[in-house]
Amino acid sequence: MKIESIKIHNYKVFKDVEVKDISNMAVFLGKNGVGKTTFFDVFGFLHDCLNSNVRSALAKRGGFKEVVSREQKGNIEFTIKFRASEEEPLITYEISIGLDEHARAVVKKEVLRFRRGQKGSPWKVLDFSCGEGIAAEGKLNSYEDVNLAKRRKQKLDSPDILAIKGLGQFKEFEAVSTFRRLIEDWYVADFRIDAARERQEAEYGEQLSRTGDNLSVVTKYLYDNHPDIFNKIIENMKLRIPGVEKVEAQETQDGYIVLRFQDGKFQNPFSAKYVSDGTIKMFTYLVLLNDPLQHALLCIEEPENQLYPELLGGLAEEFRNYANAGGQVFVSTHSPDFLNAVELEEIYYLQKKDGFTTIKKASDNPIARKLCEAGDLPGALWKQGLLVEG
Repeated sequence: MKIESIKIHNYKVFKDVEVKDISNMAVFLGKNGVGKTTFFDVFGFLHDCLNSNVRSALAKRGGFKEVVSREQKGNIEFTIKFRASEEEPLITYEISIGLDEHARAVVKKEVLRFRRGQKGSPWKVLDFSCGEGIAAEGKLNSYEDVNLAKRRKQKLDSPDILAIKGLGQFKEFEAVSTFRRLIEDWYVADFRIDAARERQEAEYGEQLSRTGDNLSVVTKYLYDNHPDIFNKIIENMKLRIPGVEKVEAQETQDGYIVLRFQDGKFQNPFSAKYVSDGTIKMFTYLVLLNDPLQHALLCIEEPENQLYPELLGGLAEEFRNYANAGGQVFVSTHSPDFLNAVELEEIYYLQKKDGFTTIKKASDNPIARKLCEAGDLPGALWKQGLLVEG
């Protein structure tokens, strides 16, 4: 999946923001407090809305009044344009969230459209308001004439449930279920090093959790079921972390799995408790980026934390490889070393003015573009304050 653009209205510091022509790998930077975490939380918020409902997702963030932009009236609105693949049509998803007459959060509008070919108006696959609406049956490309599409009236159990959640569970609404699966697959990382290094109960786990607290379980799964991928991860660890020769996920007699790292200078491996935060974090990233079931979107905040600066160039390349293989990667950073390994066209910067934030492409800054064409690196321009316009 590739998100091509996103429009945000009345979501915290984003009163009116639109990001267009988003690259497969997109790097977001800005000063503290401008809203990088909030931008990533847009995807976490929609993910939570889908997994539970709108009211629950808002309550998790302090309620509607805490989420809607300060001193602004109206609804919280998002418009996302994306393609499931390069061969698939452009899909537009619009959602508007507001309060009903009882001050309860509801989905005021939810529309899913797709465009057949390069010309012509997009047609509605789904059109709902306050829990009621219509949805088209069948595959996105199943109709030669969209006027022949079968549309069925539907009513949800509650007006705070997303229509793509309810209808997306049924095969006859395949166009809706496709988008539902894509949102479910968004991965917004919240890695916690201490949780990742602890021993974990022996259980089944194929994919890394958002916090990384099942790292040992997933490591054992890869070792047992995907030895080629596991060996690739270990070879990458050897290249990036001096001394690491081997990583094991051992099951203890009391039913736990413990990560152990083998340093080539010592006979016995170390428990994950005694290796550095940087080693744990690099290993966690490599496990995530080599997942056999690739996520549609990865959102990674400040990967430079706990990592030695020389490792960041290689990590940026790993992110780009993941994006080129079919996923999409959004990264926030303050690190000049990370930016030096990134193309100018992949960089977006956030600026706050009068309490609200805008997002712009660094390549639209003529000064930055000319300096990069002359051989300057983005990280150096960022340190000198030349990457950001104004």
